[in-house]
Amino acid sequence: MPELPEVEVVRRGLERWVAHRVVADTEVLHPRAVRRHIAGAEDFAHRLKGHRVGVPSRRGKYLWLPLEDTHQSVLAHLGMSGQLLVQPDTAADEKHLRIRVRFADELHTELRFVDQRTFGGLSLHDNTPEGLPDVIAHIARDPLDPLFDEDAFHRALRRKRTTIKRALLDQSLISGVGNIYADEALWRSRVHHERPTAGFTRPRTAELVGHIRDVMNAALAVGGTSFDSLYVNVNGQSGYFDRSLDAYGREGLPCKRCGTPMRRRPWMNRSSYFCPKCQRAPRVSS
Repeated sequence: MPELPEVEVVRRGLERWVAHRVVADTEVLHPRAVRRHIAGAEDFAHRLKGHRVGVPSRRGKYLWLPLEDTHQSVLAHLGMSGQLLVQPDTAADEKHLRIRVRFADELHTELRFVDQRTFGGLSLHDNTPEGLPDVIAHIARDPLDPLFDEDAFHRALRRKRTTIKRALLDQSLISGVGNIYADEALWRSRVHHERPTAGFTRPRTAELVGHIRDVMNAALAVGGTSFDSLYVNVNGQSGYFDRSLDAYGREGLPCKRCGTPMRRRPWMNRSSYFCPKCQRAPRVSS
């Protein structure tokens, strides 16, 4: 699933092409694409019509389009294969086009939600006083957020008493970090994914957060990580950070730091990639 860099790439594209445009009409082509909007497809389309889209916002992996003249936002669930594309209104429909949003201007472009596997969708929600859709009010700030509180994260990490990779994927502690960037940041920090969080010192936490920021900024610079055609920006272009990965997907290849063959271990229905020499497993207490 897309992580923070991929979602931020989409958000930036939407800011350029969609912000401050008025919705003329919305066409829902598949009901599953609005299944999280309980009132249904007709209500969803009716509620968007005539409203001006504000500056697209993001927290962690969550992306939403605020409606400027209301206290509501359209939350985008990209799921496994969801894409938000800005296309000329004369372009042929994509095979898996689920929602079309037309605008009341002369730019001749429209916003399309395309989703091959129909796990994603769009839904309309009330905003919290902070400006977040209410259904994601529990999501923590991400490391690229200027208001991210590193000390508070460190204290929460110590209290959690879990293992470090589980903590990094807990969106109520720190948002935006998924499986790929967790493995990358842990490799850069020389930390094994099963290391207990209770033993983290403040300097060690600060170092890890710094590496998370570095790897995410590096991914952002090249458009995110695209392993297939499903992860694209609003113009349909893939990112290529996958060419720069140090850990994820490199099982059997030499560690870029010490040359030891990288390993993969099953982990929570996913995989963890690490160097057995640089990232030594924690000792099991007897």
